[in-house]
Amino acid sequence: MSAQQQSNAAPRALGNAARGIRTRLKVRTPDGAVRWIEQVDMSEADAVRVAVSQGAKVLAVERGQVTEAAPKGARFGLLLFTQELLALLDAGLNLTEALATLHAKERQLLAREVLGRMRQQLEEGRSFSDVLAAMPQHFPEVYAATVRAAERTGDLPRALARYIAYQLQFDVIRKKLVSAAIYPVMLLVVGSFVALFLLGYVVPRFSAVYESSGRELPWMSAMLLGFGKALYGHWQLALAGAVGLGGLLVAVFSRPAGRLALLQAVLSMPGLAEKAKEFRLARFYRAVSLLLASGIALPRAIGMVGGLLGPAEQSRLAQARLAIEQGQSLSTALLAVQLASPVAESLIKVGERSGQLADMLERTARFQDDDFARWVDWASKLIEPLLMTVMGVVIGAIVVLMYMPIFDLAGSLQ
Repeated sequence: MSAQQQSNAAPRALGNAARGIRTRLKVRTPDGAVRWIEQVDMSEADAVRVAVSQGAKVLAVERGQVTEAAPKGARFGLLLFTQELLALLDAGLNLTEALATLHAKERQLLAREVLGRMRQQLEEGRSFSDVLAAMPQHFPEVYAATVRAAERTGDLPRALARYIAYQLQFDVIRKKLVSAAIYPVMLLVVGSFVALFLLGYVVPRFSAVYESSGRELPWMSAMLLGFGKALYGHWQLALAGAVGLGGLLVAVFSRPAGRLALLQAVLSMPGLAEKAKEFRLARFYRAVSLLLASGIALPRAIGMVGGLLGPAEQSRLAQARLAIEQGQSLSTALLAVQLASPVAESLIKVGERSGQLADMLERTARFQDDDFARWVDWASKLIEPLLMTVMGVVIGAIVVLMYMPIFDLAGSLQ
């Protein structure tokens, strides 16, 4: 083998050697926190290089074989895990015993793998919050920070209960949105199929009858019959276009970036943008309330949950955080950057005067959630009859245009 071939083979061999290997690094981040991070299918030197490039100082390195991979698209059930862990802790088990129990009963591959790693790291002497922070793909920063604050107070069950209440409230709103969208979507799908059936199957047969009669057709009926004949004559192209459109939609919805872009496009429509902002603000208030109740300082709590807001709101939130660090109150800072409604301003001011800011933020979020839920009910009740009217007009127009030549013929015979 030549020297050039040997030099090319070396990186491939090194990459193959790293394949299936997990590299865990204990690092000190620029803010002074000690965390564990993990890299898969990467050599030790490359993993260290990535950590150092992010400004971290590597304290220890561990290498191990990756276990069997979980199915693609599988997700760790964080809410279910938290509910089960809280139940076991309330029953009197300590944290290690509770995790061992959950690991023993778990059958899902991904959840069993995550619980096994958590048990192993706890047995190595790491804190529970550090274990959670080392797996950000399964445990969000808000969750890890809540647990870290609870470790200082020794009240982990209460912190878990607060997070469960936070997530359940969000799930209620999300389920309401999904249930409100099911009927309109089904109506659109069924109506579209009926319209395509009429255009591609029924209209061409009427066209053959009218052509044999030799009578001149109304121009709108002629256009409809011509479109139906074209659709029937080139059904392969129409089917290929439908399949291609379906594949494109599946590709968009299967990618997080595609779903996010589509969601942002929908939420930017007139009438939806303001309600979307209110929904994001409600989540922001509730998340800040959760962190404040856990003992986390207000500026840090705001910085941790800023990602719940939109890009425009995030830049304004950074200004509000700077103002808070300079001594302004939360209500004044949020109102100055238009991130507080009049109701939110009043409730937050009450919380600042009474020393119950976390409770008032939770009340603010609940008030806005109730208002958003009422708007969803009103919108769904309005959209459903509108869609039925539109689909009825479209299908009725097709039927009328098909039968219009027959009406003309009947009138001439009379």
